[in-house]
Amino acid sequence: MRCLSFYLTNLTNLLNFLFPFLIKIPSKFLPVQIENMVTLVSRTGRHLQRYEKGYRLVVGCIPYRYKSQEPASVEEIEVLVISAQNGQGMLFPKGGWENDECMEEAAKRETEEEAGVIGVVQDKLGPWHYKSKRSCIMHESYMFPLLVQKELDSWPEKNIRKRRWVSINEAKEVCHNWWMREALEELCKELSRNLQAQS
Repeated sequence: MRCLSFYLTNLTNLLNFLFPFLIKIPSKFLPVQIENMVTLVSRTGRHLQRYEKGYRLVVGCIPYRYKSQEPASVEEIEVLVISAQNGQGMLFPKGGWENDECMEEAAKRETEEEAGVIGVVQDKLGPWHYKSKRSCIMHESYMFPLLVQKELDSWPEKNIRKRRWVSINEAKEVCHNWWMREALEELCKELSRNLQAQS
């Protein structure tokens, strides 16, 4: 039994070590089994976390999509919310920005791990500063709009999180983080300006 435990622990460590390298390999060069394995591994631990001036740096995305091909207003936008790990409340995917990745990569990774969506990252929103509910650590957070291109059937946190497409108004009601609601408000203003410029 000890050998099995040792093997599994080391396999997890090896996969966590290889993950940043494997995700840079175009999927067309990977056998399907490896491609699926890579997308099902979620990073754990905080040994690579970035801190700046005492703040833990946190990044995430606001995944969104248009209900129609030619949207005329932000009312035609839906955003994807996920359940919190403890199951209480909804929020947007976010997590720690780590030393071995740029800010956009971290936001996309967290979104794929927690919400199971992939898309195009746009200009960052933020920063916001807030205190962790679980500890006394201060966070500096940034959010990126992510225009969703693909919803995955399997993703690392599928078994511990629910995901749901909602209207912007519903997202404002169900999202329990004030700073995420502010980020959503900024996104709405930006998308509204873009839609007006196109018409």
